Amino acid sequence: MKRKIFLSLGVLFVGIGAIGVALPVLPTTPFILLAAFFFSRSSKKADEWLLKNKYFGSYIKNYRNKVGVPIDVKIHSLIFLWTIMLISIFIVNKFHITILLICIAIIVSAHILLLKTKK
Repeated sequence: MKRKIFLSLGVLFVGIGAIGVALPVLPTTPFILLAAFFFSRSSKKADEWLLKNKYFGSYIKNYRNKVGVPIDVKIHSLIFLWTIMLISIFIVNKFHITILLICIAIIVSAHILLLKTKK
């Protein structure tokens, strides 16, 4: 039963992480790492699939091996994040949503900047 629950949670978090690729408000990395955690404890096949995934595999390998994130990935992530946030703020044009989006962008930026930089 525990394996099935963990496998289900892994699938759920991969789905949320995939949505996070398109929505900068939703960070991808934490959800993919959660999925990896649950897959590693429930299904060797699912864990291997995630590690070999061309979109998410490097996130997990870099995190597990503690090698960090390349500086260019950090820079591109921050540029993309803030560009999408500013566009969203301009489109929505509501004060309370603007404050929320800025807070989210600051938190996600801090997360990206605090990740170890790959040498």
